[in-house]
Amino acid sequence: MEAVVLAGGKGTRLRPYTNDIPKPLIPLGDKPIIEILLGQLKKGGVTKAHIAVNHLAHMVTAALGGGSAIGLELRYSVEDSPLGTIGPLKLLCDLPEHFLVVNGDILSDINVSELFDFHCRQKGLLTVATHQRTERIDFGVLESDGSGRVTGFTEKPRYDFSVSMGIYVFSRELLKYVPDRKPFGFDELVLALLARGERVFSFPYAGFWLDLGRLDDYENALRNQDEILQLMK
Repeated sequence: MEAVVLAGGKGTRLRPYTNDIPKPLIPLGDKPIIEILLGQLKKGGVTKAHIAVNHLAHMVTAALGGGSAIGLELRYSVEDSPLGTIGPLKLLCDLPEHFLVVNGDILSDINVSELFDFHCRQKGLLTVATHQRTERIDFGVLESDGSGRVTGFTEKPRYDFSVSMGIYVFSRELLKYVPDRKPFGFDELVLALLARGERVFSFPYAGFWLDLGRLDDYENALRNQDEILQLMK
């Protein structure tokens, strides 16, 4: 398996931790999060990873090098200007028929080999690993009809959502929907595929998953880093 790791973001939501270093290099324990992520990908059967970089790219390439310390072959794709979540993929010319795409600030113990096999069996263009997330509304929520008459009330309701984990399998064919050298997000890609009736699948996963893209989540991870690192071994 090959993987594309999206590591070009500025990490503005993680300031001040990202004032001087790119988001993929913020540490957890004695390693940057992208190195922990790449170790999990290797454990799942990935042998080659393409790292899409932009902001402070030289620091990422210097930290990871060719990948020998991790046991992976690493290649780098540098964006001249930000291309969004999915736009950087069009800069890569030698991708296989199916490949993983992973956000560079994600940690999970998901078995990417099982995810990859599921995608291939379904013969889809895109498979999205998903996680169940519960959000609580800290207010009383009213329901009303068109006249303003209240028809229902729920105190601090909880809602369950199936959310993207930032871990995907792509078929190379779907890159035809991605414009060349223009910013293009994952949301735009999914909407374009659904509008054309293309085959998009979800792969529910109930195990460990942590998105470190927000300040609160990262600081929570620092407080629980011993437990998290044990899960990622």
